[in-house]
Amino acid sequence: MSGRHSNLLGVFLTAFAVVTATLTSQAWAQQHVDRVQREVVQSMLNSLASDLRQYYYDPKFHGVDLEAKILEAKERIAQAPTYDDAAIAVAALFEALNDSHTFYVSPGHYAKLEYGWRYQMIGNRCFVTQVKPRSDAESKGVKPGDQVLTLEGFEPSRDGLRRMQYAINNLTLLRSLSVNLLDPARKVHKVEIVAKQQGAKEITDGEDMTGGEQWRRRLDFENEMHLLRVRYREFGDDLLIVKLPEFVQAQLEVHELLSKAKKHKSLILDLRGSPGGSEETLQYMLGGLLDKEVKIADRIARKNTKPLLTKGDHRDGFTGNLIVLVDSESASASELLARTVQLQKRGTVMGDLTSGATMEAEFYRHHTGGNRDYYYGAEITVADLVLPDGKRLEGVGVTPDVLVAPTADDMANQRDPVLSRAAGLVGVGLSPQEAGKLFSFEWPSR
Repeated sequence: MSGRHSNLLGVFLTAFAVVTATLTSQAWAQQHVDRVQREVVQSMLNSLASDLRQYYYDPKFHGVDLEAKILEAKERIAQAPTYDDAAIAVAALFEALNDSHTFYVSPGHYAKLEYGWRYQMIGNRCFVTQVKPRSDAESKGVKPGDQVLTLEGFEPSRDGLRRMQYAINNLTLLRSLSVNLLDPARKVHKVEIVAKQQGAKEITDGEDMTGGEQWRRRLDFENEMHLLRVRYREFGDDLLIVKLPEFVQAQLEVHELLSKAKKHKSLILDLRGSPGGSEETLQYMLGGLLDKEVKIADRIARKNTKPLLTKGDHRDGFTGNLIVLVDSESASASELLARTVQLQKRGTVMGDLTSGATMEAEFYRHHTGGNRDYYYGAEITVADLVLPDGKRLEGVGVTPDVLVAPTADDMANQRDPVLSRAAGLVGVGLSPQEAGKLFSFEWPSR
C-alpha cells in the first residue's frame, strides 16, 4: 500500500473511508485540486452541513458530535491533494451517521461508466448475477454464478458492499475493477474489468443543451421508464405473478393491477431487486392486499410522530393467496410491504434477508458557481419508521418466512428456484428453468 494510502487510513477511520481512500488512486482522472475548487467544496460542505442541522430527523444525530465532524471535514478539504479527496471528506461527514438514506450526491462526473456486470449478496456471499453481452466482463470470462471473493481488494459483506458501490458509482471514476472470482467449479481466477466510458461531456441543469443532447436525454428517460414497468405472467385463473421493479405507480395503476389479481386465486408479488420508491404507492398497494385499514409504521420526524396508514378501498382488494418474494436488494417500501404482510399474517414471504434500509428521506438540491456551475445535493433522512411491533427494520432487514436462494449453479444456468418453489406452494407447476425465463434481465439500451 502506498504512503498516500497509509496517510488516508490514519485520517479516515470508517470502513467507508478505507474503501474510498483505496479507490481514489485509481480514478479515471486525478487532478490536483486548485484554490477555486477547494473553495467550491468548502462552500458545498457549508450548505450541506446546514441542511443536516435543519432537516435530519434526529436533532441528537444518534449521539454523533456533528459539529466536530464538520470541523474534521473542513480540515480534510483544506489538506486534500485532489478534488476526489475533497469530495470524500464531504461524503465521510454523512457516513458518520451510519444511515442508509442519508448521503452526499456529488456534482456529475464527466463520463458515465459501464462495467458490464451485476453482482449482489446472496446470503452472506457475493455473486455475479448478470454479465452484459459483448462487454469487457464477458470477454474476460466473468459469468453468472461466479462468487466475488474480493472487489478492489476488499471482501464483500452486506454492509461493506453498500459502501463500496456508493464510492464506485458516486465518488470516483475507476478505469477498471480488480476482482477475484470463484467459479462454480471451485476454480479461482483474477480479472481486471475495464470500464466502458459513455459520454464525454458533463451537462448540468444550468447549461443550454443542443437538440441532440435533449434528444439523448429524452431517450434515456424513456428507457428508464421502460425498465421500471410492471411485468406479469398469468397461469389461467390459478396464479398471477407480478414483477414490480420499483414503487412508482400512481393510485389508478395500483388499482388496475389489483383488479387483474382479483381474477386469480393466488398472487406472487416479486419484489426482488426492488429498492422501494413512493410511500403513497406502498400505502395503496397494501390497502388493496388487506381487508382493513392498517398502520404500516409510526413515522417519527424531528417535530412530531404520525402513523403511516394504508390507503384505498379495503373492501375491493385482492383476497386470495399471497406470496411476496424478496432478496438482499429489496429495500425501503419493499421491506415495509413484506414485513406488514408478515405482521398481519396475510401471506408468506420467501427469499433472502432484505437490505435493512427503511428510513424516509428527502433530497435537498444546491448550486454553486465560479468558473463553472456545480449542481450537488444530499439525500437526508427526515423520518424514522417504527413498526407496530415496536421494532425497526433499519440495519436489520426482513427475515423471510421461507429462506430460499439460488445456488451458484442455478445462476450459471439461469434457473430461478425461488419463484419455482413459490408457484409450487399454490399448486402451480413451474420448473426452476421455466421460472428463470419468465422475467429476463434487461440492460439499459445505452
